[in-house]
Amino acid sequence: MNNAAVWGLLIAVFVACFVEMVEATTIVMAMGFTRSWRSAIIGTMAALAVLAVFTVLAGYALVTWLEPAALKLVIGTLLLIFGLQWLRKAIYRYAGRKAAHDEDQIYRDEVDAAKAAGQPTSGLDMFAFMVSFKGVLLEGLEVVFIVLTFGLSARATSTGGIDPLWWATLGALAAVIIVLGLAVAARKPLSMIPENTLKYGVGLLLVSFGTYWSVGGLGAFFDEPDGIAWPGTDLAILMILAAVLVLSRVLIAVLRPPPKPALNRPAAHHDAEGVAR
Repeated sequence: MNNAAVWGLLIAVFVACFVEMVEATTIVMAMGFTRSWRSAIIGTMAALAVLAVFTVLAGYALVTWLEPAALKLVIGTLLLIFGLQWLRKAIYRYAGRKAAHDEDQIYRDEVDAAKAAGQPTSGLDMFAFMVSFKGVLLEGLEVVFIVLTFGLSARATSTGGIDPLWWATLGALAAVIIVLGLAVAARKPLSMIPENTLKYGVGLLLVSFGTYWSVGGLGAFFDEPDGIAWPGTDLAILMILAAVLVLSRVLIAVLRPPPKPALNRPAAHHDAEGVAR
């Protein structure tokens, strides 16, 4: 991989994992501050253990069972579908047809649910444990999906150097460390982070990389075991990204509701002394 592709891989994985970690951290913080930090942390550790096992098994299966072209096609298609979901939500939010993601509101909802569940017990608080476990597991599965898809797809086009899967893992670890550092320092939901903008950017990147790898993977149907090469190789990703960005802005403009017409108030009538009637 060239330097541009490496940096693109790092940025895409970092931003995507950063967003997922913010959402998982919000859930864990709500359980910790409201009920039991011990139970919330145990639930988080349990989810991380499950994710570690899943990552090893899924990565081994994908690498072992699929040839490079088929790997790019399968992973690229999944990445494209996943990215289109992110991008669709972002377009609707920017067009004003869907409420913006509000981390403070999510935190308040989790706190209300924790309080409604009753007082925590002296032992393991199963409510805090299960909510933290579920939140970290679900958000973590998306992180694992992003790391594997980016890393393994880039590996299929790599010509040497450091394994792209390590670059993807590095981007994810950096996101985890930074989010945890911000959460510890702020001790409150990370609402200062422009999450809606980040999700829009992630959607653009996922769709662009997914298109690049899925189209390249079509070589599996044309006796091209290494996939179809794009014109300009990795630089084609930038052209795809520009095209997706322009298309998304057009869709936002089309979907944005027209402004409501101003209400025309009848002009006030004045009497001979200038008093409005």
